[in-house]
Amino acid sequence: MFSYRHAFHAGNHADVLKHTVLIAVLDHLLEKETALTVVDTHAGAGLYRLDGDYAGTSGEAAEGVLRLMAPQTQSDDAAPLADALARYLAVVRDFNPKGGARIYPGSPFITHHLLREQDKLKLFELHPTDARTLAANIAQLEAGRQIAVLREDGFGSATKFLPPPSRRALVLCDPSYEIKSDYGRVLDFIGAALKRFATGSYAIWHPIIPRPEAHDLPRRLRTLATKAGKPWLHATLTVKSSKIVTDATGAQHRPGLPASGMFLINPPYTLKAQLAIALPQMAARLAQDRHAAFSLDAGV
Repeated sequence: MFSYRHAFHAGNHADVLKHTVLIAVLDHLLEKETALTVVDTHAGAGLYRLDGDYAGTSGEAAEGVLRLMAPQTQSDDAAPLADALARYLAVVRDFNPKGGARIYPGSPFITHHLLREQDKLKLFELHPTDARTLAANIAQLEAGRQIAVLREDGFGSATKFLPPPSRRALVLCDPSYEIKSDYGRVLDFIGAALKRFATGSYAIWHPIIPRPEAHDLPRRLRTLATKAGKPWLHATLTVKSSKIVTDATGAQHRPGLPASGMFLINPPYTLKAQLAIALPQMAARLAQDRHAAFSLDAGV
């Protein structure tokens, strides 16, 4: 159950998509003066070293945030970065004042970086090692009561903060999906959350892999949102084929995560237009083979 560590994947293409969307949503929600509560159901360690043992071993950031930050050549897409992507990179650079991207902020630190004094952040993390690291990282911020770190199951406990006193909240649901029951738990959690707080904003990250549960999740989330009469938006990013590759020796290799998506319920009305510009650039600049692609769908 506790084998997954996000440190191996920090800054990869899935983080680029997830955090670009997260920042765009927060920027919009924080335009109103009324306090915002952000609930992160699977917070991870919060902050990652891209030159550390975990991220350095996997090297996934090299095909994600580091590729986006690299200088463009004349053969690259000459168009300037989309505003949403440029904003994402600006936030990452804020954590690296000496240049480069040695430090990668996870969703807790990205969120805190953008929140105002009146806003609140509730972080859930059950993994014993990541929970301790998250608590230590957050303690350095000296944020006081603005941030709560809870070593609890976000699926089971996060709804207790809904609705918040200000009746404005963003819920980020980003489990590892290392066990297939996570897919069903996402649906149960979002369904229960919508019943408690129908006007909240919900952002759900999901992997796109050859697994029935993974294929069904966005479809079932769409049905859930539609039945509740809530607008939804679904953005996906594919960087490579999902087919197993056979090398010259006959050994077979799985390609790693080929694609992921962000499903939002009650998204900002501005988000679709932003992603319509940003997603093609993500697919072009993060492509690992000719199968790179993107999609963007929305409904009410």
